[in-house]
Amino acid sequence: MKNNKTNAMRQLDTAKIQYTVKEYEVDENDLSGVHVATQLGQPVEQVFKTLVLHGDKIGYFVCCLPVAQELDLKKVARVSGNKHAEMIPMKDLLGVTGYVRGGCSPIGMKKKFPTFIDETCILFDEIAVSAGVRGMQIIINPQTLIDFVDATISDLTTY
Repeated sequence: MKNNKTNAMRQLDTAKIQYTVKEYEVDENDLSGVHVATQLGQPVEQVFKTLVLHGDKIGYFVCCLPVAQELDLKKVARVSGNKHAEMIPMKDLLGVTGYVRGGCSPIGMKKKFPTFIDETCILFDEIAVSAGVRGMQIIINPQTLIDFVDATISDLTTY
């Protein structure tokens, strides 16, 4: 496992932050977070996907929300200080973040972007986020993650 450290894991190690890693089988036909949660045996409410958006005022920013939830673009625009926000095109993800679809972590992107995490994360002792590659998730305390990436807790989802 030592040789398979991702950038996200290396950053957490350097900061001496406690986390665990869970591996799962990648299904190229189903990169959904719900599938990942099932593979991990974790409740979908505790597995968070990382989405990258672009706003008309602040540029790129990151949202983390439970995998089974949908992002509410109006809410996200408002909490991020934008009038409009949209998901970045998939083809831009690697260039902007250094990560690929299904392996995008809120930790260790190429640049530090404003980050917003859905408020439900604080209901749990631990949540799962991508470790920065497909097939690996970091299990971490949500408050620890919030502090480390300097995230804002917000209501990000549709009902």
